[in-house]
Amino acid sequence: MSIPQFTLLTVAGVAAGLTGTVAGLASLFSYPALLATGLSPTAANVTNTVSLAVGNITVVPSSRRELTGQSSAVLKLGLVCVLGSAAGAALLLATPPGVFQRVVPFLVGGASVLILVRRPAQTAADTGGTKPTARTTRLTVTGMFAVALYSGYFAAASGVVMLALLLAATSDSLLRSNALKNVLVGVADLVAAAGFILFGTVSWLAALPLALGLLLGSWLGPPLARALPTGLLRTGIALAGIALAVKLGIEAY
Repeated sequence: MSIPQFTLLTVAGVAAGLTGTVAGLASLFSYPALLATGLSPTAANVTNTVSLAVGNITVVPSSRRELTGQSSAVLKLGLVCVLGSAAGAALLLATPPGVFQRVVPFLVGGASVLILVRRPAQTAADTGGTKPTARTTRLTVTGMFAVALYSGYFAAASGVVMLALLLAATSDSLLRSNALKNVLVGVADLVAAAGFILFGTVSWLAALPLALGLLLGSWLGPPLARALPTGLLRTGIALAGIALAVKLGIEAY
């Protein structure tokens, strides 16, 4: 791997770590950077997931403040993510690439719009106060399994969809829901990465610089999210997700 490619992947990793923890859009930077180094779409997808799993290591210690009182939700929904992500990774390894290509733009676009919807109970929560954590209703569990399955298959923008689901299912603040989302996405990435390492083809030369950048970006992301006004953060996440949905739609159709 050349020095310019190593630099590109490291910088893309930092950007992916920041946007992933703040907005759930890590693959907006990491996946195209891997393609730019000459990897095939499937190899880039597999390598991207493995790198994201490593990069997510710094998310939990950097989000301790927002994760307080959410251990029950992490355990229950984390188990759902383990099962869903394993199914998604198996689906990727067993089927031709591109199965979700035409569905993803609508999924990401719809989730982004939902993030803009402010419920009355959430107005107070967005000030940063502590509210009840995720209600593991049957609908929430089903939705989380579906999102985790998609994340294990193709991780791009799965964080946006998961954040929208958590905001719709709980009365927690945006920051607390975002922190829970970061942990659950990390669990999903870790499970899928284990499957890809065992049964897929990972480009370790590309994964190394990308993971290094992700570690730094993921550590800096939560403090950055705290510093941004909640309304601005919510709008920024939604608009970035809509823009990505349009881009994915153009590529798919």
